[in-house]
Amino acid sequence: MKLNTFIQTINDQWTDIYYYLHYVHKENITHQAIRLLQYIEKNEEATIGDLAKHLDVSHNTASEHIKRLIQKGYVTKQRSNQDERKVIVLLTEEGSNVLIRHTQLDQEKLRKVVESFSDEELETIQKAFSILSEGARNVYDR
Repeated sequence: MKLNTFIQTINDQWTDIYYYLHYVHKENITHQAIRLLQYIEKNEEATIGDLAKHLDVSHNTASEHIKRLIQKGYVTKQRSNQDERKVIVLLTEEGSNVLIRHTQLDQEKLRKVVESFSDEELETIQKAFSILSEGARNVYDR
C-alpha cells in the first residue's frame, strides 16, 4: 500500500470511529478552547505565553480566551511554586470533564463495540494505538 493511500485510509477509519463513538457534547465550546484545554492537560506548566504560541495568536487574544474559560469554570490561574513571577493555567475538574467529553471516545459505546472482540483482536488494536501514540509523541513532543 502506498503511503498516501495508507494515510488516507487511517484518516477515514479514525473519523468513522470518532463519528460513531464520541460523547454527546452538552457544552457550547469552541474548537480553539478545546485546543487550549488539551495543551494545558498535556503540559505541566502552561502560561498564557505558551498558550498564545500554541494557537499562534497574540498574548492578549490568548488571555481573553483564558478569561472566558475561567468564567466557565474550566481553568484557574495560580503563581508558579518555582518562580513567583510566572502565572500557570490549570484545568479544573469540570475543565477535565469537558475535555474528556470533547476529545475522547464514549466508554460505554466503545465497550459495546469491543466486548465481542477476541483477546487477540483487543491486543492487536491496543498495540497499534500504542505504536501510533508513541510515534506521534516522538515526532511532535516539544
